[in-house]
Amino acid sequence: MTSQLLRWLKLLGYFYLVYLLFFLLSFDPTNHTVSPPFTLFVLDTINLFIHEAGHFFFGLFPRRLYILGGSLFQCVIPLSLLIVSWMRSSLQIPLPGFWLGENIVNVSFYVRDAPVMKLRLIARGVIHDWNWLLSDNLDAAEPLADILFGVGLLLSLSFVVWGMVVLFKRNDRSGVEVVRTEV
Repeated sequence: MTSQLLRWLKLLGYFYLVYLLFFLLSFDPTNHTVSPPFTLFVLDTINLFIHEAGHFFFGLFPRRLYILGGSLFQCVIPLSLLIVSWMRSSLQIPLPGFWLGENIVNVSFYVRDAPVMKLRLIARGVIHDWNWLLSDNLDAAEPLADILFGVGLLLSLSFVVWGMVVLFKRNDRSGVEVVRTEV
């Protein structure tokens, strides 16, 4: 009974992730009247700290890599967790996979903001990473953001579907009873 309840709770969790995906599809980070669901707010707060840590860790590298380091680190951390999860069990892959996709979507919002700089940054007067990185070609911000947004959503959706498929396959196998007979 408890394993069946656990499966239903996991399935409910995956449907919640689908809801978060639909929210990401319609979210405009420059519209400050719309608040993300609490889960995304917490996740984005964690992502912000990871992003800023990326600047710290890439501080020894040339300026371009230092500025790119925030967004890069923001994606490398969930990618690392995904790889570690992959090595342990396919059952653990969906959540870090979703997180990786959500981070890429998050970076796409930052890239899209490069020409207009409407996003609130952590402090006034700080460099807008993507405005600086694309300063020679701000017209590239929108197509790059579109690509990142699409890849991020596709990754997130793929890992949610993967999780549901694994959950159902595991559910099917758990219903099969193996009877051993001794001769």
